[in-house]
Amino acid sequence: MWRVLILALMTGVAAGGIAVSARAQTAQPTPKSSPAPKEAAPKPAAPPANTNAKAAPKPESKPAAPAAAVAGGAEPTLIGQFGTWGAYSATPNGKKVCFALAKPSSSKTNPPNRPRDPAYAFVSTRPAEKVNNEVSVMIGYALKPGSESTAEVGGASFAMYTQGDGLWIKNAAEEERMVEAMRKSADLVVKGVSAKGTETTDTFSLKGLAQALDKIAQDCRR
Repeated sequence: MWRVLILALMTGVAAGGIAVSARAQTAQPTPKSSPAPKEAAPKPAAPPANTNAKAAPKPESKPAAPAAAVAGGAEPTLIGQFGTWGAYSATPNGKKVCFALAKPSSSKTNPPNRPRDPAYAFVSTRPAEKVNNEVSVMIGYALKPGSESTAEVGGASFAMYTQGDGLWIKNAAEEERMVEAMRKSADLVVKGVSAKGTETTDTFSLKGLAQALDKIAQDCRR
């Protein structure tokens, strides 16, 4: 459900003056109606399951609400902008969700200049689900089925599990170490392969992330 909320933010349903990142406060996401061919497939209404969880999540009994409906009831609120990272909170269905969000500071594709939807990196906390500082990336295109992506930060490389257009750390036991490295490092580099074979490299500046994480930790304790 929280990813549906974020999709609403990205597509402008809940944009109402909310900054997505310091670099994109006035920029709008690529329109879905753009005539240019895209790597991206239509995004699912419900979030793909994260199989890195200690226990397999139970299937949802009914599909998630459309993004517009979710946003209408729980519009994300910007609670702080720190460098390139925005800190947000929302309460979908009465459950507090907090997340830090940023867009890449640079992106490359091979072959060059392949169009795609915007990419976003998140670090989310969902107290009701006992989830703290979960790292994920919405990569902006449909990933190659069965492929693995990597995230490089602080001299370490972390394997990322892929599903649809989402990435999560493959070994959940390494997530705390990854977040600590992200707090102290300058950049996060994420590499992936699209369903069409395009290789991508996205670099996210980590300036302000530590402050954004401190802010959402404080807000989600309330």
